Amino acid sequence: MNEKLEIFKSTLSQIKTEIAKVIIGQEDVVDKALIVILTGNHALIEGVPGIAKTLLVRTLAQVLGCEFGRIQFTPDLMPADITGTNVFNIKFNEFNLVKGPVFTSFLLADEINRAPAKTQSALLQAMQERNVTIDCTTYSLSSHFTVFATQNPIEFEGTYPLPEAQKDRFMLKITMETPTMEQELELAQRMVGDNAPEHVLARHAIKPVLTSDMLSVFQETLKTILIREELVRYLVEIVRKTREHQGILIGAGPRATQALIMGSLCFAAIQGRDFVIPDDVKFMTSPVLEHRLILRPEYEMEGLDINEVINEILQDVSVPR
Repeated sequence: MNEKLEIFKSTLSQIKTEIAKVIIGQEDVVDKALIVILTGNHALIEGVPGIAKTLLVRTLAQVLGCEFGRIQFTPDLMPADITGTNVFNIKFNEFNLVKGPVFTSFLLADEINRAPAKTQSALLQAMQERNVTIDCTTYSLSSHFTVFATQNPIEFEGTYPLPEAQKDRFMLKITMETPTMEQELELAQRMVGDNAPEHVLARHAIKPVLTSDMLSVFQETLKTILIREELVRYLVEIVRKTREHQGILIGAGPRATQALIMGSLCFAAIQGRDFVIPDDVKFMTSPVLEHRLILRPEYEMEGLDINEVINEILQDVSVPR
């Protein structure tokens, strides 16, 4: 293992230790969130209300030493509420820019699917180009600008489905499961007696582990991870199979291929390896593809699950040796 990767692994261990002070369990979720950050991408986080989706993102921002912003999406939210607007200043007889919450490093788009498509789409340029255009003027965002969008399951009342163009710009869909009995018991014990917090982050005194500059160095470290040509062909074939499967109406595009490569490289680094193995690709396949695929209505009515289809595809593609 090279020296850069040793430092990378050691620092990630510190990051996870700090996060664990607040977030109980959810190790896979934390790994996937770190993959999104280290590859400079964005993620959807789905789970029932009260499962610590918002708390996870706030904790990540604090541990990584990044500026944090939050938007609570509601049905009456307007695009200008996200990007900002120019306001006329009578005193100086000029327009001044009032920046919206999108001008930050870590943006939490809370319950993004409670707002209609027009408002959701206000994030598209920012996510893709890290720029925002307001009144014909383009402004640059942080080079580490990352969107974590939480969403309630679509069957919940008052939700709007995300348009396909926007879903494709999220690298991963991270599903947070309900805690186990032991984890929920630990949570309950934290909330009673002298442990009862005024604010969970203040109580645990989360320490920043990284700076913005260090984050850039870590992102460069990923370029040292090797992936064999056979594995690249393997993951490309997985993505292409989604366009041929009889149960899928809309398959994954080339952006999914890029996400699967980046995710596999980063997951290998998190595991302390400087090379990718087939299991890395398999681990990343479901979170990369799940939100990008649309089942045919007749298969959906039969109760076919999208992850079942993904598993079928994985079994159908030959694993390189």
